Amino acid sequence: MNRADRLILAPGAYQTYSISQEPDRLVVVACERVGCAAWRYGWDSIIDESTPLGKAQALHIRTESKRTFREMKRGDGLTVFRFESGQRCFAEHQTNPEVYVVRDGDWRGNPTGRSREHQRPADWVEDFGEHQLRLVNQQEKG
Repeated sequence: MNRADRLILAPGAYQTYSISQEPDRLVVVACERVGCAAWRYGWDSIIDESTPLGKAQALHIRTESKRTFREMKRGDGLTVFRFESGQRCFAEHQTNPEVYVVRDGDWRGNPTGRSREHQRPADWVEDFGEHQLRLVNQQEKG
């Protein structure tokens, strides 16, 4: 089918699915979302408790971190805190949030003004898949 054979419908007969990012906006996100290696595999924090900073860090880990760990002493006097995978690390990860939008219309415009933003990527993907199935069903019906 060449371009001249295609049926061009009014903009309102279409839906547009888009994913965008606002380049100047950063948000704090969980380790899992950014693919943090510490979250995925676990990590060791090696602390020198002979210093004031090390004492404060060890106290924080033991009493306030709310993370699962095993504590070991090394031969050189340092303390190793081994954290299990699947829990938030101590870094603050940031990313540009993605915006998942579905709107009526196409590149020519949105005649109804309707649009909706999905909060989760999986919801946007599900919506897109269901829309494709509707199109296939309509095409099969003629």
